[in-house]
Amino acid sequence: MFMMGLLFRSCPNKLKTRDTVTMLQLGGRPAWFGLGSGSGSGPGSKPRRLTGLKGDHVFCNLRIPNQHQSARDDVNVIILAGQGVFCLDLKPWRGTVSAHKQAWHVQLRQEDRGLPNTCIEQVDDPIQAITTKTANLCHHLKRSGVCVRQSLFVPRVVFLSPDCDLDEELRKRKELIVHGQLDTFLASFRESYMGWLSDALTPSWFSGHLSYKQMEAVRGVLARVGSWDLVRLHGGEHLRGDYQGCRYVALDRQETDTLEFSSAKTLSPDSLWALLGHAPQVTVRMYKRGARGWLGKTLGATTTIPSDTPVVFRISGEDTEAKIPASTIQSITLSI
Repeated sequence: MFMMGLLFRSCPNKLKTRDTVTMLQLGGRPAWFGLGSGSGSGPGSKPRRLTGLKGDHVFCNLRIPNQHQSARDDVNVIILAGQGVFCLDLKPWRGTVSAHKQAWHVQLRQEDRGLPNTCIEQVDDPIQAITTKTANLCHHLKRSGVCVRQSLFVPRVVFLSPDCDLDEELRKRKELIVHGQLDTFLASFRESYMGWLSDALTPSWFSGHLSYKQMEAVRGVLARVGSWDLVRLHGGEHLRGDYQGCRYVALDRQETDTLEFSSAKTLSPDSLWALLGHAPQVTVRMYKRGARGWLGKTLGATTTIPSDTPVVFRISGEDTEAKIPASTIQSITLSI
């Protein structure tokens, strides 16, 4: 006889920066959605190509100030298209999703030691969350001198996993895009040359679309909005959050774009240098923001620090700061 367990706890669905990477990767003009290991995608899942858009009209993980400018909210993807400004919240959830007043439930059936269990995770209403973030973006643009009709701001929640099933009521919501609708949704951004020319020459109030002038004004504002800092660790793990600082490393993030860490040859414990008290060292190279020479990025400064020097980093979603040994870091990319 099998016993069914009903558990209200943290499930594997929960989006964590450490083990799930969901990104919109740009390669020249086209872009595609790629899914990380935690998103529930199988080995055969294909990347979702986003054609018909310029790379500089797609923005990832921008942190938009709220209307009181007291905090900033992360928007996974912002797409500028003739139809409007699309704000996307990407969800890697698996299981059955249902709405219960202000909270949603994500129900996932799994086995624990051969016994079937049902794990239910309670989450905040993502439609309300992305709608608030979209309104914040509209107000931020107005404060920056760019006026776009509120009806041209489009909030959407995109469920990336084919193993995510919405209940009957949620399937009626136009704000929700499930895995099976992704191709159609992405195809809606394709615009013909004549359509692009029409939007470029016709005023927005007449066409109902974003004009070319508006699109460029919005792009200019978004290009100045900060994102998350990104730490790449040896072994391939990525951490998203805020770089707080590192002893012995002085930098101006307005001028510095990337820090690269490289370790000197490891000293064996019984080597002469170790016996004389010399600790392993890490070289930190700081590259200038936006500046590129004939050979690539322009080097701004170099320093050498002990390999066990802690790099203070606030990981997104964590309440406390992490202290990461410099020897474990491959690089840090700094946002504006």
